Amino acid sequence: MRRRSGRAGVPAAPPRDRRVTGTFVLLCVASAVLLLPVVWSVSTSLKSAADVFLPGLGLIPWHPTLAAYRSVFGAVPFARFLVNSLVVTTAVVVLNVVFDSCAAYAFAKLRFPGRSAMFGLLLVTLMIPMQVNLIPLYRMMVWIHIRVPVLGADTLSGIIAPSAVQVFGIFLMRQFFASIPDSIIEAARLDGASELMILYRVILPLARPGLATLTIFTLLRSWNDFLWPLIVSGSDASRTLPVGLALLSSKNTVNWPETMAGSVVTALPMVLVFIVLQRQFIEGLTAGSGKDLG
Repeated sequence: MRRRSGRAGVPAAPPRDRRVTGTFVLLCVASAVLLLPVVWSVSTSLKSAADVFLPGLGLIPWHPTLAAYRSVFGAVPFARFLVNSLVVTTAVVVLNVVFDSCAAYAFAKLRFPGRSAMFGLLLVTLMIPMQVNLIPLYRMMVWIHIRVPVLGADTLSGIIAPSAVQVFGIFLMRQFFASIPDSIIEAARLDGASELMILYRVILPLARPGLATLTIFTLLRSWNDFLWPLIVSGSDASRTLPVGLALLSSKNTVNWPETMAGSVVTALPMVLVFIVLQRQFIEGLTAGSGKDLG
């Protein structure tokens, strides 16, 4: 059968090719729309304050300068905020990977009275807005700080403690652990391995996509967290990058090049992390998609 042609002697493109081309064009347009604010932020950070509001879209800085980056590290202790964010994020990620995995293993593979009820109560807490817990948590941090000045409010430990264990992380890892056959665990027990040894040597290596997903989600959430660090930190010694970025805005005016420079500095580490770990991230999201994880 001959393929129909739109013009004489010219074969028409198959419907599938047209769909692929249309999808590609649509994705290119969507990517351009999503990247436009990022390009504008980087471009503005390379301008002077007088060039920001020149006529036109202004995506290309005609007189690029790094003055905004030098100024942002001089106006506020941005380097200190960067170190604080690194410490807080690293601690939160490590604690979540350890504690969430242990709790998830208990709920997925151990049998004990009230297991289902306890897990159900944990899931119920996911429906409670974070703002409801802010005042009780802050009062607890103040109480701890009065008795132990190096802990609690206005310290990095006060920012880390409420995020050390996350119900979402427990739920996520439980789903991965539940997909692992019990026969593997029983064989390890017959060999004399303890539960912690089974978790460390058997379960976690099989759940690497889940660990990668938990790590990336926790990393992004902790790095970008603003409200709780803003409330619990009272000095530059404990402020993180998102809080320090808010300090760049004065009461009546905003220095846009400095603000955009601070935004670029804040976002760049997470962009690099995602570029490096995007394969693990995608594997984590798609792992188990063809399995019954219930």
